[in-house]
Parts: sequence; structure tokens; C-alpha cells
Amino acid sequence: MASRTSGDVAPALVRSPSFLAFWTGQGVSQLGVQLGQLALPVLAVSLLGAGEMDLGVLNAAAMAAFLVVGLPAGAWVDRWLKRRTMVRADLVRMAAMAAVPVLWWAGALQMWHLYVVAAVVGVATVFFDVAYQSYIPLLVHRAQVAEANGKLEATAQVARMGGPALGGFLLTLVSAPVLFAAEAGGYLASALCLTRVHDTEEPPVPREGSSLAAEIREGAAFVASHRLIRRIVASTATSNLFSSLAYVLMPLVILRELGLGPAGLGVMLSIGSVGGLLGALATPRLAARIGEGPLLPLGLMVGGAGVVLFPLALAAGPGPVALVLLSVGEFAMSFGVIVYNVMQVSMRQRVCPPRLLGRMNASIRCAVWGVMPLGSLLGGWLGEQWGLVPTLWTGIAGQLLAVLPVAAGPFFRLRTLPDAVEE
Repeated sequence: MASRTSGDVAPALVRSPSFLAFWTGQGVSQLGVQLGQLALPVLAVSLLGAGEMDLGVLNAAAMAAFLVVGLPAGAWVDRWLKRRTMVRADLVRMAAMAAVPVLWWAGALQMWHLYVVAAVVGVATVFFDVAYQSYIPLLVHRAQVAEANGKLEATAQVARMGGPALGGFLLTLVSAPVLFAAEAGGYLASALCLTRVHDTEEPPVPREGSSLAAEIREGAAFVASHRLIRRIVASTATSNLFSSLAYVLMPLVILRELGLGPAGLGVMLSIGSVGGLLGALATPRLAARIGEGPLLPLGLMVGGAGVVLFPLALAAGPGPVALVLLSVGEFAMSFGVIVYNVMQVSMRQRVCPPRLLGRMNASIRCAVWGVMPLGSLLGGWLGEQWGLVPTLWTGIAGQLLAVLPVAAGPFFRLRTLPDAVEE
């Protein structure tokens, strides 16, 4: 498989037609995703009367694929062409999302339909995301991986900044299922832009005598044996478990308990995305000033501190004070998490051999995203048994503890994270 090395001449990313096409497609897709993701909890709670456990099951259905097919997806993606895999995944997600407004217009939409749609989109997303993270080092020079990730993440944050606010406004004019058509359109735009991308990827050479199980073990062994990646996986998995436990209840907090409506939910998510955008833009400067290694524990600390404001907003009761607390908390959480993610994803892509990229990313996704359906189900159950406030504090405590694996490691001493491929 061909890859771009630091010894080649690296043209500026903004002058690369292929990167621009890829970047454009992901930007449009992200805007559609944000519209659809806002519509999903609003549709479930407002139109279908979903409760705590219903939301837990819905979120679990969306994330279960990372646990169920995450590991074999990595081995398959390493056997396939990455760009072709992403195009097919986009088309599957488009078809699944388009089914929601069709069922609604037919008067047949039920909660179980949302479970099925979420599960299908989740499976396609597993393949897309594994191929996506494995594709960047094949599309740009190794020295530009962090820059490319920063640009893509900044664009995603812009979509997250404007999408929820736009979605909240649109929901005052149209019904929630209509926004699912916008998400389907975003996936179609991504697929069309991907067809215009040219890269250096060559069809992988089949490895004689290598079984799927052996290839999966090879990717998992690389992750388990790398002293820095191992700590990153531990922190990220713990953070995701407890954040999903708390976040599954946020639509009920905002829509039912605080009565802020879809517009309030959109405002909170949009302000949070401003924090994410600033985090993506600030990461290179922060890395130069503070060091790349310290940004990992510091980013998680800032993100954990932000979510402390969520139960305080619930205690404040309905009104603008609650919305301000929620928005500030989401801003801080997004800023810290994006700084952490840009650094750790870039390091993983740089140190992993190209032939293992799919399996490395899949192994990590299986661990750090596979816990999220468990957290969602647990959050829904605890929400019914304990109530919203105790469950939120449980999730927050776990997120604060998630920093320990990276804080106790060598990251505070690493001015520069490793950037050499480790075979």
C-alpha cells in the first residue's frame, strides 16, 4: 500500500484538489449530521413520548456496532480500498436516514423504527470512521497529518456550531422528521465529493495463510503493546463510558425538566461547538507553547470541569441562568475534548505502520466507543431508578477520574509526542 512520507515534497493542503474535495464533502456531511442529530432526540421525546430507558436504548442502538463489529471491521478495511469503503458507507447511511421522513409521512413511524435506523447507521459509521482515520495518512504527507486533522476537526466544529442553532430554528417551522432528509443529503454530498478525490492508495496485497482472526489479533496487539496508546485508550474509554451515561439524559433535562425546547438545545450545542472550534484552532499554538504531551491530560481536565455545570443548571431551574450554565459547560467540555482528540489521533496515525492503520483504529474504536452503548443503557436505567441529578453526578465523577491514566503517565514530560512509525 502506498503512503506519503516526510521525504516527499509536501504541497500546501489548501492547494491540493483532492484534499479540498475531501474537506468539502466532510464539511457538508457534518452540517447534515448536526441537523439530523438534533432532530433525533426531539423526535423521540416530543413526538414519540420517549422516556429515560427509551433514550438509553436508542443511544445504545446507535453505538452498539462499535462493540459488535468494530474489530472485524478494522481487518476488513485493511483488505479494502479506504475511499471506496467510505463511499459505500455514506450511501447506506443516506438510505437509512431517508427512511425516517418517509415513514413519518406515511403515518407509520414508531420508536422501534428509530432503533433500527440508528443501528444501521451505526454499522455503516463504524466502517466509515475506521476507513476515514486510516485514510488521512494516505491522502496527505505524514508531516501534514496533524494539520489535516486540525482543519477537518475545525470544519466539523463549525458545522456543530451552526447546525444545532439552524436546526433549532428550523424545528420551529417544520417537524423533526424533515431534518432527517437534510442528514441524508449530507451523506450523499460526502459520497459525491469522495468520488472526486485522487490518492496514492493501491489495492492491498492479500497475505497468504493469514486468517481474519490473526489479523484482528495483530492490530489489537499493536495497541496493547504501545505504552502511550495503551494509556490513551484507558482514559478515552473511561471518559466515554461515563459521558454517555450522563449525556443520554441531557435531552430530558433540557426539553422536559428545564423546558428550554429545541431552540435551547440548539443554542447549547452551538455554543459548545464554538469551544470545539477554538480548541481545534488553538491546538497547534498550545502544543508549541505548552508541549504536545501535556495537552492530553490538560485537555481531559478542562473537559471534565465543564460538565460539572450540567447538574448545577438543573438545580437552577427553568430560565436563562440554566441555559447559560449549560452553554458554558458545553463550551469548556468541547474545547478540552477537541484539544485532546486532535493530539492523540494525530500521534496514533503517525506511529502506526500503514498496513495496520485500519486494525489499529478499529481496535481502539471498539474499546473506546464500544463502552458507550453500555453507558447509555446504564444511564437510562439509573435515570429511572435514581433520578436525573444523581445519575448526572455519577457520570461527571467518572469523567473526572478518566484523566488518571494519562496524567500518571509520561505525557507531562513529553514536549513532543512520537512521530515515527513503529514496526
